[in-house]
Amino acid sequence: MCFVGGFLIDQVFGIRAGANIFMGLTLIGQLLFTAAVYVNQYWLMILGRFVFGVGSESLAVAQNNYAVLWFKGKELNMVFGLQMSIARMGSTVNFWLMEPIYQWVSTSSTGTKILGLSLLIASATCLFSTICSLILGYMDKRAERMTRRSEARTTEAVRITDAKHFKGTFWLVTCICVTYYNAIFPFISLAQQFFIQRFRMNVKDADHISSLIYLISGIISPFTGFLIDKIGLNILWILISTVGTIIAHLLLGFTACDPYIGVIILGVAYSVLASGLWPLVAIIIPEYQLGTAYGVCQAVQILGLAIVSIITGSIVDKWGFRVLSIFFLGNLFMAFMFTSILLIIDQRERGVLNLTPGGRKKHQEVILEEIVQRQRLLSAEQLPVDVEAPAQESADNNSGSDDTRLRNRYISAVDRLSS
Repeated sequence: MCFVGGFLIDQVFGIRAGANIFMGLTLIGQLLFTAAVYVNQYWLMILGRFVFGVGSESLAVAQNNYAVLWFKGKELNMVFGLQMSIARMGSTVNFWLMEPIYQWVSTSSTGTKILGLSLLIASATCLFSTICSLILGYMDKRAERMTRRSEARTTEAVRITDAKHFKGTFWLVTCICVTYYNAIFPFISLAQQFFIQRFRMNVKDADHISSLIYLISGIISPFTGFLIDKIGLNILWILISTVGTIIAHLLLGFTACDPYIGVIILGVAYSVLASGLWPLVAIIIPEYQLGTAYGVCQAVQILGLAIVSIITGSIVDKWGFRVLSIFFLGNLFMAFMFTSILLIIDQRERGVLNLTPGGRKKHQEVILEEIVQRQRLLSAEQLPVDVEAPAQESADNNSGSDDTRLRNRYISAVDRLSS
C-alpha cells in the first residue's frame, strides 16, 4: 500500500490531504482493533489491523515527503535522524509502559475488556498524531502561500509506471535499505529469546537490553544526522555503519564479550545509517516523484521484512541462534556490497551522493553551466526554463525556492543530457 499511497500523494491527494487521509485511516484502524478486542471479535481485529496497515505505511511516506519539502538542502539528515529518534523513543516507551498499563486496568476489569481498555489508552497516541497532522497541514498551507512555493512546482505528471524509469542508484539505495534492515528489526523481534538462551539472562534483563537498541538510536540519531549535515559523505557513513553492525553481530553471536557492548555498537550504527540513507532518495529523485519513490523504497523494505521474519523464525526453530547470526551477517555483507557499488557508480558518473554539502552545490552549478553552454552551442533558440542558469533567477525569490528550482533543474537537465 505504501507504493500506491506514495503515488496518490504525488498525483491525486497532494501531501497535505494525503497525510490527513492516511492518518485518519490509521486512527480508525486502531479504534476498530481496540473495539474488536474489547468485544472479543477476531474477524473485526483482522479488519482493524488491515485498515491500520493501509493508513500507517502510506502515512510514513507522507512524513518523509514533508521532511524533504521543508528541510532539503539544509538540515535534512538531522531531520530524518530526529524522525527516527522520536519513533524509536516511542517504541522504547511502549516496551516500558504497556504491561504496567495492562496490570493497572486489570484491577478494575475482567476478561478481554482488560486488553481492550489498555489498547484504548494507547490509542490516545494515534489521536495526538491526528491533531499534529492537521496542524502540520495548516502550517504547510500557510508556508506555501507566504513563500509562493506553488510557483516553483513542476507541471510534469506522475505515472505509477514511473518507478521502472528510476535510476540505478535509487534501486541500489533500496537494496541497501532492505538488506540492512533485515539484520535489525527481525533481530529485535527475537532479541528477548536470543539473550535468554545465548547469555542466560532472565526475562526482565532480556527485555531491558532489547529495548536498549531503540533507546540508544533514539537518543543519538539527531546528533548523527546533524554531523552528516555538516560533513556530507553520506555513502561513507553508510559503509561505516554497515561495518559497525557486522562487528556488533559478530560480538553478539560468536563471542563471550559483554552483550551490552554489541548492543551499544548496534544502536549507534543503526542511527548513523538511518540518518545517512533516507535523504539520498531526495537527492536522486525529482521532487514531483518523491512520494512514489519513497513509497517504492518502503514497500520493498516492508515486503523484505515480512519474508525475512518468516525465514528467521524457521531458522531459530530448526538450527538455533548461531545460524541466525550467520544469516544476519549474510544480509549485512550484501548491504556492504551494494553500498560499495553505489559509491563506485556515483564517483564514475560524477555524482553528488558522497560529496560534502558545499561540494554538492558547487557540482550542481558546474553541471548546469555546462548544459547551458552546450544548449547555446547546439541551438540559437531560447533556452527552456528548466535549464536556465541559476543566475537568471529573479532576486526577490526566497532562498528555499531557489534551492528547489536549482535542484529540480539539475536533476531534469542531467536526465536529459544522459538520454
